[in-house]
Amino acid sequence: MSRKTPRAAAKKKPLPRRPEVKKSASGQKRVAHVPEVGAWAKAAPTFAALGDPTRLSLLAKLGRGHARSISQLAHGSHLTRQAITKHLRVLERARIVRCVRSGRHALFELDPQPVHQLRDYLDRVSAQWDDALNRLKSLVETEP
Repeated sequence: MSRKTPRAAAKKKPLPRRPEVKKSASGQKRVAHVPEVGAWAKAAPTFAALGDPTRLSLLAKLGRGHARSISQLAHGSHLTRQAITKHLRVLERARIVRCVRSGRHALFELDPQPVHQLRDYLDRVSAQWDDALNRLKSLVETEP
């Protein structure tokens, strides 16, 4: 008999939420907007990769514009080159950083495109919240 490990159970992906149908104050049915599944599903790995202070500091170093080697990134840090490499691989899997070969050296550079996509996604979510809050404000202000 095989037992499922907690790790295997944690790998299940959550099911996408369905939009909720709600009635407005005037009795009209409204669909509560949920950001499209593809957008947040694509953004999740990038958010996860950016959720570590060490990786954020590596991005700050790479964001200065030129590719750097692991040794250059480890200079002045309390982390080993192996730890830096591990963090860079996480960023590379999220496609935030790319490795460029220069002879025998591996240089890492920032790819700003995923960060721009995150900003666009957050702008859309922010606009949705602004709309919802404005509707709530107008509802509260019009009721006696």
